[in-house]
Amino acid sequence: MRRDDKNVSAIIVAAGKGKRMGEGFNKQYIPLKEKPIVAHTLQIFENSQYIDEIILVVGKEEVSFAKTEIIEKYKFTKVVKVIEGGKERQDSVYNGLLEVNKRCQIVLIHDGARPFVKEKIIKNSIDMAEKIGAAVAAMPVKDTIKMVGDELEVVNTPERKYLWAVQTPQTFQYKLLKTAYEKLRTEKVIVTDDAMAVERLGHTVKIIEGSYENIKITTPEDLIIAKAILAKEEGNNADRIRV
Repeated sequence: MRRDDKNVSAIIVAAGKGKRMGEGFNKQYIPLKEKPIVAHTLQIFENSQYIDEIILVVGKEEVSFAKTEIIEKYKFTKVVKVIEGGKERQDSVYNGLLEVNKRCQIVLIHDGARPFVKEKIIKNSIDMAEKIGAAVAAMPVKDTIKMVGDELEVVNTPERKYLWAVQTPQTFQYKLLKTAYEKLRTEKVIVTDDAMAVERLGHTVKIIEGSYENIKITTPEDLIIAKAILAKEEGNNADRIRV
């Protein structure tokens, strides 16, 4: 179902340096099948029937490059702005929140280095955010998790059924997320994801099922996995065409 024009915005955060990748440049621009990772990510939101506009947030020195080598080169028409990020991830998100269309009601925050999100996840995230205000894509953890102390001694083993690995998109009613981030800025608090900002307001955040393939490419090992996922997707598409 299409919503009113320009009321669903996606902020793609691609301002991180990605030092763990061991490259001399932002990991978002590493080629994946001869196409930068962030371009794969943007293509999904470009093609989504649920997204009206995209704000791309990049490093200060990368704005011009992203405009010419990503947006113009791959003809992304939904990307209405490429803007400069901030010192912390939350600063980059806040910069994006200030740039969305004035009619924005729902906003999705998504990692630029997470190129395998599915349309179903985008739809379910928006639907849940419309209902309760805040939705986070996540998957149950597969491993047993240990909580440890400062000396790496095991302190506790939480029940696995209560543990979910959080992904993006993280999706919110726009006014709710903007209020949450303004409170963070006033209190000078650092959070590690967008949902934490909303949780600090005492607002419920609901989990929606993501995908184990919805990985964030952070290390060289992740890039190997990403290539395998992409090859699998291309094989499935080829099979559908033959049918």
